[in-house]
Amino acid sequence: MKTIGHLISGKVTTEGQRSQDVYNPSTGEVLKQVLLASRTTVEEAIASAQAAYPAWRDTPPAKRARVMYRFRELLEQNAAEICRLIGEEHGKIVHDAMGELQRGIENVEYACGAPELLKGEHSKNVGPAIDSWSEFQPLGVVAGITPFNFPAMVPLWMYPMAIACGNTFVLKPSERDPGSTLFIAELLLEAGLPAGVLNVVNGDKEAVDTLLDDPRVQAVSFVGSTPIAEYIYNRASANGKRCQALGGAKNHAIIMPDADMDNAVSALTGAAFGSSGERCMALSVAVAVGDEAADAFIEKMTAQMQGLQVGAFDDRRNDFGPVITRAHQEKVVGYINSAEEQGAEVVVDGRDPKVPGYENGFFVGGTLIDRVTPEMVCYQEEIFGPVLLVVRVNSMQEAMDLIDAHEYGNGTCIFTRDGEAARYFSDNILVGMVGINVPLPVPVSYHSFGGWKRSLFGDLHAYGPDAVRFYTKRKTITQRWPSAGVREGAQFAFPS
Repeated sequence: MKTIGHLISGKVTTEGQRSQDVYNPSTGEVLKQVLLASRTTVEEAIASAQAAYPAWRDTPPAKRARVMYRFRELLEQNAAEICRLIGEEHGKIVHDAMGELQRGIENVEYACGAPELLKGEHSKNVGPAIDSWSEFQPLGVVAGITPFNFPAMVPLWMYPMAIACGNTFVLKPSERDPGSTLFIAELLLEAGLPAGVLNVVNGDKEAVDTLLDDPRVQAVSFVGSTPIAEYIYNRASANGKRCQALGGAKNHAIIMPDADMDNAVSALTGAAFGSSGERCMALSVAVAVGDEAADAFIEKMTAQMQGLQVGAFDDRRNDFGPVITRAHQEKVVGYINSAEEQGAEVVVDGRDPKVPGYENGFFVGGTLIDRVTPEMVCYQEEIFGPVLLVVRVNSMQEAMDLIDAHEYGNGTCIFTRDGEAARYFSDNILVGMVGINVPLPVPVSYHSFGGWKRSLFGDLHAYGPDAVRFYTKRKTITQRWPSAGVREGAQFAFPS
């Protein structure tokens, strides 16, 4: 059975004593083994990054960008293999995996602009013959800890920009589906990245804690669930590290009475059930304003869901695949059970989908639950599965108050034809990413991604312009050359 190892100092190593099974979620079978790094292995990766840092820091930004240009080409050339690895380890359907990879490539393209992004600011004659300028210098060794649900895209949110800024990087991907992540990292070496600039260590909490505690690591970026995000942010901050930690979500879509209901239903079908709902931007709650809008939405959504196809990753006719593990499958079904027990109505039941030939896979079918109320467990917690809840309210303000009261503030949207309502919503809702008739308002690579409230710990969002600020530190230089032979007297007043 194949063993997935670590990438340290430009070489893949498969030495280690602890390992974990990697499953094919479509079949339920063990596919590979992944090594779990010890503290010593992680420290070796950090040492490799530290040794590579001085030369990489001094490499001109244009030369760093050229590596990223070649990396982009290799990602496109190897897209089919990357998507196959994502599918067999995560379960994501091939067309969905291709969309994930494309969004990752867009972040590599943004990193190709490093010479422009890092050129700093300059002011001449801020005082008599005094010039001042700012530079954006790299931090040193930085680290990223990434989730299972986007094994290609989320790492590409992090290390291309960090490396383009002159840092070296240690990546700890999810141990549940590490194959595509390691393969992509090897492509970056093939693109010309010097050994040690990017290192990959697979592991569990021991590896994470080593990255958080080691004083050589200057910054940590994380994407995952809120309890872990809070833990990582607090521990990293306590150790004096810069940290951004993106947590969980409970994304709401308001359905106004004047909405184009057919378009809203089509949009929410993909947003709720795509990738089996295992997205931090998945639309998991539809808030219908008025019973008439709610009844129309339920009727049309029920009809739309009859055509949903759940199945294995390599059949493009499928809409979405399995969830990541048997334990997560049971957890999602548990949320559906609790909703029913607490008085909600399961309109479309996905607890026992029939997938011929894949009876042992970790499948949950698309599920629609009506008459959900805020005190229900299914509403309060992030389900992270193909489940869409419907909450009924009487007004737009009541819908907004509901969203604002939730502990998460990652993404939200509104479906309406009323421009005034849309503007009021976008101006006043307490959520970080907002869509107007757009169900998944994920910013493009040259903007930045991040939520509010307990969906984000830290001051800066992920990728885009905020990534440049996160992975660099500003240095401001003020310069003056006094005239030769002129002796100046001491000045005791603060200069102005």
